[in-house]
Amino acid sequence: MERITYLDNAATTFPKPDIVHDTIRNFYSTCGVNPGRSGCDLALKAEEMIQGTRKKIAHLFNKSLIDSGKAKDPNRTVFTLNATMSLNLIVNGTIDRGDHIVTTMLEHDSVIRPANHKSREGAETTYVKPDPEGYVNPEDIRKAIKKNTRLVIVNHASNVIGTVQDLKAIGKICKESGVQFAVDAAQTAGVLPIDMAECNISFVSFTGHKGLFGPTGTGGICVADDAEIAGTIYGGTGVRSAQPYHLEEFPYRLEAGTLNLAGICGLSAGIDWIAQKGMDNIYRHEMELLAMLQEGLEEIKGVRFWGTKSLANRVGTLSITIDNYDPADVGMILDVEYGVITRTGLHCAPLIHEHIGTGARGSVRFSVGPFNTKEHIDTALKAVREVAADRCS
Repeated sequence: MERITYLDNAATTFPKPDIVHDTIRNFYSTCGVNPGRSGCDLALKAEEMIQGTRKKIAHLFNKSLIDSGKAKDPNRTVFTLNATMSLNLIVNGTIDRGDHIVTTMLEHDSVIRPANHKSREGAETTYVKPDPEGYVNPEDIRKAIKKNTRLVIVNHASNVIGTVQDLKAIGKICKESGVQFAVDAAQTAGVLPIDMAECNISFVSFTGHKGLFGPTGTGGICVADDAEIAGTIYGGTGVRSAQPYHLEEFPYRLEAGTLNLAGICGLSAGIDWIAQKGMDNIYRHEMELLAMLQEGLEEIKGVRFWGTKSLANRVGTLSITIDNYDPADVGMILDVEYGVITRTGLHCAPLIHEHIGTGARGSVRFSVGPFNTKEHIDTALKAVREVAADRCS
């Protein structure tokens, strides 16, 4: 670990806080039973932990509602394996033949592919273009909405260029148009505040292993109390087993089978760690390091930036290429020769690469996290400087 400079936090945050590892180990070794599947004390304790985590997530995305003294139904927070599964459930549960989806060219394949499958089955999808910096004009969303539009789904922050979209403005348009609004918060859950009521959001899709510091294999959807979605997976729920059809009430409507007990308790610990450190403090630290990284890269001959250089409305992610290099080769050299871990290629987001001009081979993505230091940034800059000097003299 002392030799590694990990700058791939947009893929998964690493390392995780010690409290996450300790909580998983302690809880799973003493209470690793099937929650909700029996009446024994251990099963009840496991179910209590799961319900407690639902409440934490409901609070995380509904601050204004809860601060006003109104209750948020925690059962409308459902657990999945990841944001990909969450987004599939949202698209498949809201879109039928003849319906229309509005989304953007910034999206991850977790939105693009489900939308394309729905289009192949008789639905329709419009991909709104961002500006050259990577920001979507909310009015372009309005213009794309039609009579048969059933869902607007937007990537809150790009996993390629880090741009953060204006959820409040887009949500206002969706409310005025009577269209449900889904947010892909894979890059922002736990990083930036998201208020479902304030932004008129119907669904927040989140993953646990990035900004929430949980383990991989965790994620979910926070569903607004007035949002409409059909269930599309069916199976055991541990209750009313004689009923021949899957239950309609939440959380069972979108959950089936045994949940990831170890993962959820780790996710709960990750949320506690964020509360202890302060989301604003974590974000400020990451953006200070991003600024240092970006300023240093700007001074290196042959380095080209893609997307915005503004530090406003941004998360700690940037993409570059180096003249006369394939991005994949840059990533391999940084890893093997310098111990600097980045991510290369199209990052499962081909449309934004096509839009910014890196569609052929993608880019080299750097993404900072809370455990990065100024020394890590210095190491990365020295490595890129030496790599670029070989072919960009």
